Amino acid sequence: MTKNMKIKDISDRLLTIKEPNDPFLDQCKMDDRKGVSDLLLKWKKSYQKELQLQNVFKQMCTNEIELRKQGYSVVAGIDEVGRGPLAGPVVACAVVLPEDFYCPGLTDSKQLSETKRNHFYEIIRDQAVAIGTGIIDNGEIDKINIYEATKKAMLTAITNLGIMPDYLLIDAMRLEVPVPQLSIIKGDSKSISIAAASIMAKVTRDRMMKEYAVQYPHYAFEKNMGYGTKAHLEGLDQFGITPWHRRSFSPVKEMSERNKTNGFRM
Repeated sequence: MTKNMKIKDISDRLLTIKEPNDPFLDQCKMDDRKGVSDLLLKWKKSYQKELQLQNVFKQMCTNEIELRKQGYSVVAGIDEVGRGPLAGPVVACAVVLPEDFYCPGLTDSKQLSETKRNHFYEIIRDQAVAIGTGIIDNGEIDKINIYEATKKAMLTAITNLGIMPDYLLIDAMRLEVPVPQLSIIKGDSKSISIAAASIMAKVTRDRMMKEYAVQYPHYAFEKNMGYGTKAHLEGLDQFGITPWHRRSFSPVKEMSERNKTNGFRM
């Protein structure tokens, strides 16, 4: 009986319980100590949260499961990050997950903390069948525009997979490639393969921006990842344009044009 156990020992034991019909839970219910009641409530909440994560994960695997039923064996999820920032590259990743991949909680990278993203990044890196990355820098973005740069990054990511996918699941884009594909609006929260790609792209780009922040510490790149935050705009006003800024994006574009008019070298 749990009444002969210390609260800490009960807490440790509950951490090992995975199912609601475990006899130990019934023993805890008969223990009238408040500490035990609190632990039971905590366990129930944790169990319900885990169930919810499992259900969401199953829903996000729907497209992949259906495609495998149709005979597609190499399904690649593709996503990008970095369309909107004033500085830095656009990064795309393509990810092929194994059929038995299981990772509850994995979802759109924007919905996760940095700690969670890094955690899932390691899992995906270790378990994925293949991962490809495409990086288009700010200079090329200025030359071909961000939409074309995004497509190029995605195509590069597919090429860098190392294997040829037989189906593509893409977040809100269509690509001119001879491979069957499905464009999914908000796909990073609806497809587990796209979600995995969003994690890999986001972590890859964030780490690049943190490296740029070491070289150029006045723009808070390590916090804003190149987006036009107040600190970033203040840095632009005080210290000017860096080699990583997109000169086709406002207000960098206007600043660059003013400097040219005034005869400053950029």
